[in-house]
Amino acid sequence: MIKINPYTPGAGIIPGYLAGRDNLIDSAKELLTYISLGQTQQSYIYYGLRGVGKTVLLNVIEKNAESNDFIYEHLEISENHDFKIDIAIHLQKIILRLSRIEKIKDKFKKVLGILKAFTLKIDDFDFTFDVDAITGQADTGNFQNDLTELFVQIGNLAHSADQKIAIFIDEIQYLKYDDFEALIAATHRIHQKGYPFVIFGAGLPKIAKMAGDAKSYAERLFEFVKVDSLREPYNRLALVEPAKRFGVTYTDDALDMIIEITDGYPYFLQEFGRQVWDYRDNDLINAESVNKAHDSFLSKLDDSFFKVRFDRATGNEKKFMFAMSELGEGPYEINSIASMLAKEQNQIAIDRANLINKGFVYSTRYGYLDFTVPQFSKFLRRIRSK
Repeated sequence: MIKINPYTPGAGIIPGYLAGRDNLIDSAKELLTYISLGQTQQSYIYYGLRGVGKTVLLNVIEKNAESNDFIYEHLEISENHDFKIDIAIHLQKIILRLSRIEKIKDKFKKVLGILKAFTLKIDDFDFTFDVDAITGQADTGNFQNDLTELFVQIGNLAHSADQKIAIFIDEIQYLKYDDFEALIAATHRIHQKGYPFVIFGAGLPKIAKMAGDAKSYAERLFEFVKVDSLREPYNRLALVEPAKRFGVTYTDDALDMIIEITDGYPYFLQEFGRQVWDYRDNDLINAESVNKAHDSFLSKLDDSFFKVRFDRATGNEKKFMFAMSELGEGPYEINSIASMLAKEQNQIAIDRANLINKGFVYSTRYGYLDFTVPQFSKFLRRIRSK
């Protein structure tokens, strides 16, 4: 029996065969090419539910950026991190990489000095480089103004060095409103200046509305690209191609069963593939293999993918989500959720807002919510029935 398992479920791990994302990757490659040729283009923000492969997509594009000699940095936003500190750290790293280029030796210290002045307005930031702060450009204390000025200075430095910059920002929905507004304004200005500086972001479905609320021109500045579950034939290819390398095949009914169970979500397909691999019949995965693997698949999701998120919720937030799950499958009318909790809508508003901010749920349209994690309602009903 073959011991090597070709499936790789995990946060941001690029699978052995990346199915159904060629168009998205090719569009990003095209954007990188335009930037390399000195042509300004819209930055990209990818949005979708958990487990659809947004982080994987960013990681693939990063590899392409590296192959095209971009200087790039990757940030992952979290609920508790200070974006001002995070972005300052990564911009410092970009400036230092640019400093290795001989033709801008006389310019980079100035930009580093401007960054130091920028960081003096940030609490708890330890700037370790021995340069004098250059005041008067990015030190007003207004984050939007100062970040814009810093982006412009770094963009100009990259232009002088014939270099290109890409910044990748994951979990962008955790940005505070003012920080997101500042990022949009700064990106807008470097686009106007035509500097070789591009942003790739990824986050939950709420980010398109966040951007629109922050700046009216955000939809012209960024191209918002939805990343969804895999459809035919890519959902099958995600299972078949990794196994093919080891001479293992699936029966059609086995594939049909797995696709129905997973709804074609890439993370779920990888996890089911990993579990069913141990139940194959020699070099064949059939319906019996799927039936045997089903419980271990659910246990793995429940103990890791679902539970790690569920445990972050407070008691009231859990009650709110249990009420959603008891209504069946979403989207869920907020009025119905309130009725399930025997409360008025205004009495559940705080929990609703907290769940949105934590990334558990999102607004599908006015008056309706749904989970950001696929099949989360099924998980909640499973654990409530135990």
